[in-house]
Amino acid sequence: MNESGPTVAGKPRELQGFLNRTIYHPLAHVLARALVPTPVTPNMVSIAGAVMVMITAVLYARVATPWAIAVGFFLHCAWHVVDGADGALARMSGRASPSGEIVDGLCDYAGHGVLYLLLAGALDDHIGWIAWPIAVFAGISRAVQSVFAESQRRTYQWWAYNTPWLQNARAEGRGIGIALSNLYLGVWHALSRPTQVVNALVASAEADPPERRRIADIARRTGSRALPLLAALGANPRTILLGLSMIAGTPLWFFLIEIVVLNVALVLAIMQAAYLGKRIAAQIAHGHR
Repeated sequence: MNESGPTVAGKPRELQGFLNRTIYHPLAHVLARALVPTPVTPNMVSIAGAVMVMITAVLYARVATPWAIAVGFFLHCAWHVVDGADGALARMSGRASPSGEIVDGLCDYAGHGVLYLLLAGALDDHIGWIAWPIAVFAGISRAVQSVFAESQRRTYQWWAYNTPWLQNARAEGRGIGIALSNLYLGVWHALSRPTQVVNALVASAEADPPERRRIADIARRTGSRALPLLAALGANPRTILLGLSMIAGTPLWFFLIEIVVLNVALVLAIMQAAYLGKRIAAQIAHGHR
């Protein structure tokens, strides 16, 4: 596949926003290269990232002084570097695997689960019990938004650049990691049904390289239009929004943005994905006539 415009992180340019392209991913690459000759594993890096988010939670919700908020914001931003370094280290050391994706996802959810719990407790001190349903709704919203956005981005990368991801090797067996990974994929399938026809067309073309390249070209031309809205549902804007909300003195604004603004963006992103999925499928079928 022709991966035009790759960045230092090895991902196509259109898949990386400004902060990822200029700061987070270059630093993640440097960190991963430094860790290759050490005993540190990608899973250890994932766990370290979760701990960083938990420390951020304590600084934001329990200490909450101006300096604590500043340090917490720095740590939360630095988490993006560590979050990219685990995958980069896995690729550099030849240890990339679906199980690594599961561990990475579990660590992300664990770290941010603690963050939301502590923020809800801090908000409870100011507005009472209503803080808890607000925080739970915001947390569920974040989880659904993130599942859709990240899965669609990974799917685009598979369509356009033949980069496999978790859905290409669905985990079997038992255990919380397996169960959560299958739940993750189940939520994504439920939200992205119109794009599943493209998945089938891509999979059916794997044994036909010229056809696979043609489909990849179509995906890059048409599918890339969905990426800006998906980026708005990602982690980078949330880190900044939460930091600004804490500077304003309360996480309430952040929770309300997730519940209202980002859920509206999610609906628009689902509609856009359905529209573009149908267009890509039609363009693929047109080439067979």
